[in-house]
Amino acid sequence: MNKHGEGRRTFLIGAAVGAGAVASARLVTDSLAQTQKQHKATDAPPTTAQSHAHGPGHGAFLNDDDAATVAAFTERLMPGAPGLPGALDAGVLNYIDLALAGAYEDLQDFYRRGLASLDAYCRKTHNASFVQLDAARQDEVITALEQGKVTGFTWPSAPAFFDTVRTHTMEGMFADPIYGGNKDFAGWRLVGFPGAHPAFTPADMLSKEAFAGGALIGLQAQAPMRRT
Repeated sequence: MNKHGEGRRTFLIGAAVGAGAVASARLVTDSLAQTQKQHKATDAPPTTAQSHAHGPGHGAFLNDDDAATVAAFTERLMPGAPGLPGALDAGVLNYIDLALAGAYEDLQDFYRRGLASLDAYCRKTHNASFVQLDAARQDEVITALEQGKVTGFTWPSAPAFFDTVRTHTMEGMFADPIYGGNKDFAGWRLVGFPGAHPAFTPADMLSKEAFAGGALIGLQAQAPMRRT
C-alpha cells in the first residue's frame, strides 16, 4: 500500500473514531431503512432503478462496468492491507449499490454522470478506463478529482463527486451490516466498536476501557427483540 493509500486509510479511520462516525453510522442506518428491502428482492424482477441503468445490472442499481469502477475507486479510498480490511473486504460496493436503489435514489443521475465523466477523463488522459489503471495512477486521478484539477466534469463537479463517494465509502465501512456494507463487522472491528448491543451495564458506561462484554451483533440480530 503506497503513501496515498496509507494517508486515506488513516484519514477515514481517524474520522470514524475522532468525529464519532460510528455513532453517526447508526443515524445513517436509520435514514437508509428502506434500503433493507433490497436484500429481500434479489430474485425479484428488475426494479425501476435497474431499468434505468445503462447496461446489464450489477445488482440493485449499478451495471457491471459502473460497479467495477465504484469497487476500484472505493478500494483506493479505503485500501486493504495485510490484516486490515479495506472497502472490498467490507462490501462497500454492495452498500452503495443498494443505497442508490433505495434511500439515495435521488443520486442515481449524480453517480451516472460522475462515473461517465471519470471514465472519459481517464480515457482521454491515460488511454484507459479507471479500472484499467494501476493503483498509483488511480491515486493520481482521485487526487486530481479531490483538488478539482480534472477536465470534463460539469455536474457533478469533480470535488463534489469525490466528496460524495468518500462519504458513502465511510458509510459502507461503518454503518450497521444490515444495510449491505461493513461485512462481517469489518469496519467495527477496525475501530474497536463493540456492536449494537441492546443494553450496557452502568459499569460498562463508566469504564474507559474498550467494551469486551460479548460478540459483535448488529440490528438484524435484534430485530425479533424489537418486534415483541
